[in-house]
Amino acid sequence: MNPELDYPALIVFLVMFTLVTVMGFVAARWRRPKTLAHLDEWGLGGRQFGTWITWFLVGGDFYTAYTIIAVPALVYAVGAYGFFALPYTIIVFPFVFAVMPLLWKVAKRHNYVTAADVVHGRYKSRALELAVAATGVVATMPYIALQLIGMAAAIHALGIPGEIPLIAAFLVLAVYTYSSGLRAPALIAFVKDAMIYIVVFVAIAFIPLKLGGYRAVFESAEAAFKAKGSGGILLAPSQYIAYASLAFGSAMAAFMYPHTLTAIFASSGANTIRKNAMLLPAYTLLLGLLALLGYMGHAAGLKLTNNNDVVPVLFKTLFPGWFAGFAFAAIVIGALVPAAVMSIGAANLFTRNFWKAYVDPEISPAGEAKVAKITSMLVKVGALMVILFLPTQFALDLQLLGGLWILQTFPALIFGLFTNWFRAPGLLAGWAIGFVGGTWLAWTDDFKPLHGFVYDGSKFSVYSGLLALAANILVAVVVSAFTRGRGVGGRLTPSAERGLTRS
Repeated sequence: MNPELDYPALIVFLVMFTLVTVMGFVAARWRRPKTLAHLDEWGLGGRQFGTWITWFLVGGDFYTAYTIIAVPALVYAVGAYGFFALPYTIIVFPFVFAVMPLLWKVAKRHNYVTAADVVHGRYKSRALELAVAATGVVATMPYIALQLIGMAAAIHALGIPGEIPLIAAFLVLAVYTYSSGLRAPALIAFVKDAMIYIVVFVAIAFIPLKLGGYRAVFESAEAAFKAKGSGGILLAPSQYIAYASLAFGSAMAAFMYPHTLTAIFASSGANTIRKNAMLLPAYTLLLGLLALLGYMGHAAGLKLTNNNDVVPVLFKTLFPGWFAGFAFAAIVIGALVPAAVMSIGAANLFTRNFWKAYVDPEISPAGEAKVAKITSMLVKVGALMVILFLPTQFALDLQLLGGLWILQTFPALIFGLFTNWFRAPGLLAGWAIGFVGGTWLAWTDDFKPLHGFVYDGSKFSVYSGLLALAANILVAVVVSAFTRGRGVGGRLTPSAERGLTRS
């Protein structure tokens, strides 16, 4: 027997993981259609998910294992600055309420499956469609990799060494996603969210009792930040602009990702999306409570070599084995749901906007579903390779680029819902400037998400994604104005004009 293993924790973990695995395969029969050999059914669940299913699904792929691991880790490392995720998840939902129902109507009316479908339908530009699709896939890959990082952190906390358990969990995820499509993460999301709510509420109730109360937690955290000479439980004045811009830019990027849009397109109607925009802030409360675990790590006196271990080590240290196993299962299951939806979203993009557009334009619906299934497997393999063969820090740095990259699709996808003024050449030029320029900016800043400025002797920083987006929009306006004046790029297609008016 391995003395490093916590056997009560391992038993509870395996029971919960087995339950979820069974649910993943049963999901193929849940609300079973005539066939899953259709992208609408496999990749969007038949566009029939009502308010509660959508609430759990969107929450499941928006609040991920990376959130459970990384937000407390950031708060543990830098303090109040790590709480930028709270205002960002508040800002985003008015945007979802106002814009996503309109996007859903356009997608439903024209049978669009991806954001790139919408863009091509608006502008009939294969180049712009490909740019949006490629950006979605590239921005999603490191995000999936980070779900695996969260899974690895929980599995290693059980005392299981090596990468074999992670590979086994990955294979389970890959197989039931292949067989059940979006129905699998939608069904599992019920269990995942219930487990995470239990874990968080137990943690915020009992951990402070063991550590002397919340006053002791905050005092310990502040003392730890002062001792290392950086961070704090309050923002410094020099951080105000950086904090606000990171929150605002992250909110704009959040529902541009393929996985969040997949959940939107899978909804049963525009009112379902509006109801969810009102209900989803409940998850923001959960996020705030999770973030406090970072401060509790200081109060518990944890000495970590990797900040990402703060939550697993906190539970392993302060709770009995059986509950720690339950918490680790919640983290791993919390990674399975978004990883599945992310791989499906990326597979939908590849199938519709590359394979069908360039390889086999006459592909059948069953052929589309088959290509998407295979692609979803390959996407997860790519993410697994990142974890196994590249340093973890590389994946974390690369993820910071994900928001910057996906933000550059905002003008092409959103502006066309409200105006026909922009032209495809202008939007494509703007995307190129934003994508390349933003990547270069991040490179010069050593892959940090903020770019520093000095003005009148004062230093401040701004989220690089917003700077890239500003350049994107400026170029799109200038080039669109030029092409309109020259008659280049044309107007929207008649069908797109009618869709815009009816929407």
